Amino acid sequence: MLYHLLVPLAREFPILRVFNYISFRAVGAAVTALILAFVVGPAVLGRLRAMAVHQVVREGTPDTHAGKGSTPTMGGIIILISAIIPTLLWARLSVTRPYVYIAVIVTLWMGCIGFIDDYLKMKQKREGKKNVGLVESNKLIGQIVMGAALGIFLWKYQMTPNLPGASTSLPFFKYVLVVPLTAGLSWLYVAFTTFVLTGTSNAVNITDGLDGLAAGLSAIAFATFAVFAYAIGRYDFSGYLGLFYMPNAGELTVYCTAMVGALIGFLWFNAHPAQVFMGDTGSLALGGALGAVAILLKSEFLLVFVAGVFVAEMVSVILQRVVFKYRRRRYGLEYAQKHRVFLRAPLHHHFEVKGWTETQVVVRFWIIGILSAFLAFSTLKLR
Repeated sequence: MLYHLLVPLAREFPILRVFNYISFRAVGAAVTALILAFVVGPAVLGRLRAMAVHQVVREGTPDTHAGKGSTPTMGGIIILISAIIPTLLWARLSVTRPYVYIAVIVTLWMGCIGFIDDYLKMKQKREGKKNVGLVESNKLIGQIVMGAALGIFLWKYQMTPNLPGASTSLPFFKYVLVVPLTAGLSWLYVAFTTFVLTGTSNAVNITDGLDGLAAGLSAIAFATFAVFAYAIGRYDFSGYLGLFYMPNAGELTVYCTAMVGALIGFLWFNAHPAQVFMGDTGSLALGGALGAVAILLKSEFLLVFVAGVFVAEMVSVILQRVVFKYRRRRYGLEYAQKHRVFLRAPLHHHFEVKGWTETQVVVRFWIIGILSAFLAFSTLKLR
């Protein structure tokens, strides 16, 4: 918005030319998001406390989490407000190449699904019912609908002239596209984007189990994708690094840095001991946003490196369930309960049970997240 308002005035006021630079607007979005989180945070936190919107402690969590039942949840509202408003203020909005619009829509859609889930849990808790929230199948349907809609849109509406809509790139390779062999198989791309978006959204949701864990890891991931978006959106950088040039995709840099600023601001309230949790409102929105950025940049396979910890958390849950069900069917319930793959799943609870403190798990996982980002950056030159 600021770009469209101020750049036309640059002839009279040359200083306004700085708004032509994505780097300037990206920093502006990050700072605005950070300040907005500090301003909005106390108001949202106070409202959540007044409404007694408390965290529902998941089954199977360590006993040390019992006291978290009185901590307010749905703090993802802080993240959404603090990230979306600066994005719309600082990004260059384009109708013909609506990268930012798509990212914002996906984020809000997933955030709404999480909000409904959190609200139903709160309502059920007040009524003395079992806290199941939104039925799992309904939540999954909402995620699948958005993933399929995004895949169909990118397939049918080619935003980048030199790239097929239904395609993705491979890390470590120069100018290599993965595309369906025939038009009749293009639906595979829709299934692929649906899987990526749904999987990423749920992976971040599963990781959100310790104070500051999901927020910190998400900030690292968005900062990493901000660099890739900036390089992909520049003709000179993309050519030098062997990346596909995608006009206007650089505006996702502004979106990603706004997310980073919002998440750092949220960590002010979410750091141990947390004053508020993001809830599904935040975790589903962040996962959807992360998946959407990867899909829009045609970097879905790169997401495995950038979101390495999220992937590990998801795999730990899947592996735990699959092995448990197999052993229960083969050897019986008692054997299956005694011989689990992990002491507790998701992975962060496994290390808690092993004796790591909550802060140790969070900081060490952050370190692994930073190493994952470095691995992703290595793909820029190892091509």
